[in-house]
Amino acid sequence: MHSYLKAIGFQQMDNTKLDELLSQVLAKPNYLNVAKDSQGNEFVQISKDFGKAIGITICGSYTEDKQFEMDYYYPYLQGTHITSEEYINIEKYSDKEAYAAVCDEIKIGVTLIFYLQNVAEYLKEKTGWKNNFSPKMSAMLSALSLNGKILLPISKSQTQIQKNEEITQNRNHLIAAAKEGDEEAIESLTLEDIDLYSMLSKRIVNEDILSIVDSYFMPYGIESDQYSIMGEILDYYTLENHKTQEKCYVLTINSNQLVFDVCINQEDLLGEPAPGRRFKGTIWMQGQVNYSI
Repeated sequence: MHSYLKAIGFQQMDNTKLDELLSQVLAKPNYLNVAKDSQGNEFVQISKDFGKAIGITICGSYTEDKQFEMDYYYPYLQGTHITSEEYINIEKYSDKEAYAAVCDEIKIGVTLIFYLQNVAEYLKEKTGWKNNFSPKMSAMLSALSLNGKILLPISKSQTQIQKNEEITQNRNHLIAAAKEGDEEAIESLTLEDIDLYSMLSKRIVNEDILSIVDSYFMPYGIESDQYSIMGEILDYYTLENHKTQEKCYVLTINSNQLVFDVCINQEDLLGEPAPGRRFKGTIWMQGQVNYSI
């Protein structure tokens, strides 16, 4: 049973209920997409919504007698924001016809890996590419969370906000230059990190770490598409799972200048969300890629 079913409102599930749920997805899907997989076989992606922007996708194939055979399934949240426009590389998992998207996102300073939602669309697009051609792609990210808490914001003046934005932009330019091999940029980044470490070492003696660190985005655990994050809540709304009537929050988060939506079961979120407050928790990152030739 997929552990992130709980995030979209399927908390009380057993094998019998899960079989009934998957049968309902197959019987009355909202979306059905068919493509050829990496081996030239038929690949079928079937999705059903169980609330605004949330649902379950089943992937598999049809047998010769038109019976559907499921390969795997996963819960999803549809994103609403273009999160990244960096170069994206898509790699297949070794054990199934599922894909991970990888991009070097300058804003967070680490390689961003997320679970690809629109696999059938990607496979269709890929058949038209020649000579290893890869179009420019943008990523519309979303995430599911099983635990999180709401934190109060850090008080900042307008001058401090503008200064932080300038520092962030300058650092992004330096990182981009360092990736191209600019030695001066590498040296500047190294000195910045030393100064930052020195400042943190002094302030941590008398201040709480969450009053110093405004947001962060870092890998979590052994799975490559899971992250521990903290970021500002830009907006939020409450949705209800149509089948279970469980309520979930969808939070629009700005974490290290990455803007994406996070869905979490209301019972798993400690605190009351509001724009300006911060969300801290662990997430499973997923998303769609959009193409521009």
